[in-house]
Amino acid sequence: MKRRFLLTSLAASAALLAACKDSTPPGGAAGPATAPAPAAAAGSTPVTIEAIQAEGKGFSVGSEMAARTVYVFFDAQCPHCAALWESARPLKSQARFVWMPVGVLNEKSTLEGAAILAAPDPVAAMDQHEASMHAGTGGIAAGTGQDAQKDAIKKNTELMTKFGFGSVPTIVAKHATTGEVVTVEGALPTAALAAKLGLQAPAS
Repeated sequence: MKRRFLLTSLAASAALLAACKDSTPPGGAAGPATAPAPAAAAGSTPVTIEAIQAEGKGFSVGSEMAARTVYVFFDAQCPHCAALWESARPLKSQARFVWMPVGVLNEKSTLEGAAILAAPDPVAAMDQHEASMHAGTGGIAAGTGQDAQKDAIKKNTELMTKFGFGSVPTIVAKHATTGEVVTVEGALPTAALAAKLGLQAPAS
């Protein structure tokens, strides 16, 4: 299933709005769910791993000692982010995935993202959240006293916007073979995701 949202400017206090559209062809598709981004502002920041490491915050899935790191901008309310959460799972032995919540779809995005970041075990909290969303029970409960996490989500969202990305999820990594920076906007099946990142596809 593909959905997409378009970024648009509103007031200075509102960085992003999202419009989702189901555009999956019959039988599914191997390509990512993508959406055209608005024209980049003059002087927009080039996408670099160093900027993400310096300015972004997320939680890790996979070994902290992994030689490869994959960064994922995601929205807790995004169904495609949920799909990527599952398709990336078989690759965690080859790379560490850093999941960085943003707030772009609605007001629950930031509240739920903050609850996941603040959890003692964010990976378990994300699993709980996605199971709740899949069951139609609303996702993880928002917590209190999570100002630091909400601020981190605001900064993640600003960083994503600064790079000019136009959809969630958005993946940024260095290709395992070439070392070039790879960006993917949208969810991919496991085999296609592995190919994009230069990783080995798990046996089917």
